[in-house]
Amino acid sequence: MAHPAQPRPSAATRDRLLAAAERIVARDGAARLTLDAVARETGLSKGGVLYHFASKDALVAGLVERLADAVALEQDAEAAADPRRIGRRTRAFVRATFAPTSQPADPVAVGAALLAALGTNPALLDPLRARYADWQARLEDDGIDPDLAAVVRLAADGLMLAEAFGLAPPAPETRDRLLAALLRLTAPESASR
Repeated sequence: MAHPAQPRPSAATRDRLLAAAERIVARDGAARLTLDAVARETGLSKGGVLYHFASKDALVAGLVERLADAVALEQDAEAAADPRRIGRRTRAFVRATFAPTSQPADPVAVGAALLAALGTNPALLDPLRARYADWQARLEDDGIDPDLAAVVRLAADGLMLAEAFGLAPPAPETRDRLLAALLRLTAPESASR
């Protein structure tokens, strides 16, 4: 006897659960992130949460995956829109990190995903580590000095972490100048052709 097909989990509900998890971590700390807390935050039953995330680790993995996917999409869009080939991936990384309205730059989302993973099970960051290894390899093969590309990436990451954790993030006008400076480094006059 064939079993009826299981309905596919709603992407909207999954996003709603992940957004609630981000809010909980940002507001109450990673230690307070539980499936029960997410259920209360969303008004869903715990069973509804379990339908989408079978465990807290699965929920945290979803936070990390959502963050990595958003960053990757933003980088791909930025690279596709850049008419200059040399330094394109490095500029895309910087722009994705500095983007004022995208999820990758949202300090609550970044901080929540990282804190939840570190506080729950640091191995849950492994998919993000793998993405970073891929991104770094692309930057090293971007047509600019690989060391310069790494310095630019690390500076952009430093800004993201300063904002995510409130570690003396720069004022908006300083942030704008930093963005311009990093983009200039990725497109020296000789490499912009």
